[in-house]
Amino acid sequence: MHIKTPTETFSHLDEQQMPRMVNITEKKETTRRAHARTLVELGESILSLLTEGDLRSKKGPVFQTAIIAGTMAVKKTGDLIPLCHPLFIEDCRLSIEPLSNTTIAINCIVITTGKTGVEMEALMGASIAALTVYDMCKALSHGIIIRETMLISKQGGKNDFERA
Repeated sequence: MHIKTPTETFSHLDEQQMPRMVNITEKKETTRRAHARTLVELGESILSLLTEGDLRSKKGPVFQTAIIAGTMAVKKTGDLIPLCHPLFIEDCRLSIEPLSNTTIAINCIVITTGKTGVEMEALMGASIAALTVYDMCKALSHGIIIRETMLISKQGGKNDFERA
C-alpha cells in the first residue's frame, strides 16, 4: 500500500515541507465557477424585523451592506489567504434569503476564466457577508450563530464537485 507523502497530498508544501504557492504554469485556462454557502442563525426576534427583503439597523440596510462586504472580500482573497493566487474576478453574485423563521442562507457564486479555481473566493465572500450580518445585528443579540460555511459546487479545472 502506497502512503502519500505530504507533498503528494498537500499541494502547498514543497519537497522540504516548506510552504509554497502552487505552480499553475502548465494548467489550462478554463472557465471556473464556485458556489459557497454560509448559514446564519439570527433567531426569530431578529428575523421578524425583516421588511421588504432586508433588515434595517442603525448602521443601514443589513443584507445590502453584507452583499457589498462579501463582494469586497471576494476581490481581496489573494491578499488575505497567503498562498492563494490573485485572480481577475469576472462575476460575483451574493444573495441572502431566509431559510426559516430563525435562519438565513448566504450564497456566493464566483466566476472567472483562469488556471486556478475560485473556491476560496466564494468561501471568503459568504464568510465575510455572514460576519457583516453579525456585526450589524449584534446590538440586538449576541446569540447569533454563524453555523457553517461550505462549498456547494465547483466547475472547471481537473475535477468538478457537487455537494449531495
